[in-house]
Amino acid sequence: MVEDLNNNKDDNLIVKVPKKSPLLLRMVVLAFAMVCGVYICSICLKQISTSTKVKFTNLEFVEPSCPKLKHEIPKLHYPKPETFSRAECACNPVRYFAILSMQRSGSGWFETLLNSHINVSSNGEIFSNKERRSNSSSIIKTLDTIYNLDWFTSASKNECSAAVGLKWMLNQGLMANHKDIVDYFNQNGVSAIFLFRRNLLRRMISVLANSYDRDAKLLNGTHKSHTHSPHEAEILAKYKPTINATLLIPTLKKEEDTTRKALEYFNSTRHIIVYYEDLVQNRTKLMDVLRFLRLPQRELKSRQVKIHKGSLADQVANWDDVHNFLKGTPYENFIHSDYAMQ
Repeated sequence: MVEDLNNNKDDNLIVKVPKKSPLLLRMVVLAFAMVCGVYICSICLKQISTSTKVKFTNLEFVEPSCPKLKHEIPKLHYPKPETFSRAECACNPVRYFAILSMQRSGSGWFETLLNSHINVSSNGEIFSNKERRSNSSSIIKTLDTIYNLDWFTSASKNECSAAVGLKWMLNQGLMANHKDIVDYFNQNGVSAIFLFRRNLLRRMISVLANSYDRDAKLLNGTHKSHTHSPHEAEILAKYKPTINATLLIPTLKKEEDTTRKALEYFNSTRHIIVYYEDLVQNRTKLMDVLRFLRLPQRELKSRQVKIHKGSLADQVANWDDVHNFLKGTPYENFIHSDYAMQ
């Protein structure tokens, strides 16, 4: 009987509880892993999305901070044109200038020299248009457009200009509105470059010849104030004007007075005085202008060809009369001053 009990006990120990299905456990683990993965990915995507939005927002509204030197002369500007973007040149400083001169004083030639500099944009004789100089408001509005780099001409360097300006004749609203213009120059740091001729008699001959060609149109029916061709220059130089000798001295005196008044009116501005004859005889004078504008020095070139060269006696029809009227006067030196184009 004891043996039977022992046998039954052994039989009971041998019986095993059946295990759960391994496939079901694996499915549960896989489902749990998938749920966790989806949750983690959703959190990561939200973080990336938030970071991207912040970055885009910053790029859209934050503008570059350009250095501002309060005591820099001439004053530095960082224009923000309305018509284009300065892009990588946004923090390249720009200096403002104006060439102030009189017709037939070499200002066209001088401006082409400046524009041959890679960093200079001089936009020409903008105020030859009467509407633009009709009053102070119109003048200021035009100047604002020019100095904001929104005035487009063939000379415009646009986004990477380091100096921007224009050519302005004294009789184009400059003298009539000098008070407002001087205030504008001083408030906005515009540097004035005065360009005059020492020999006013030569200027008078050039004015008369240019006026004649405006009607005669000697170059195949086309009027040209300037030329790039030696042949065309020779044709234009053949005309010899007749000067009213009785009005000669009063006219020269009037031009001197105009020059003196201009320098007096603009004395409070930052300015430099340059003479055409000095530039012709010594091209290094151009470097003085570049230093005045605080620009890198470069070789400056122009394709313009001088029209009236040589002795004045060969350029005036009634030279004897002119010579006799000027002899013994303060203007006698004009009849002896000659120079060669280098």
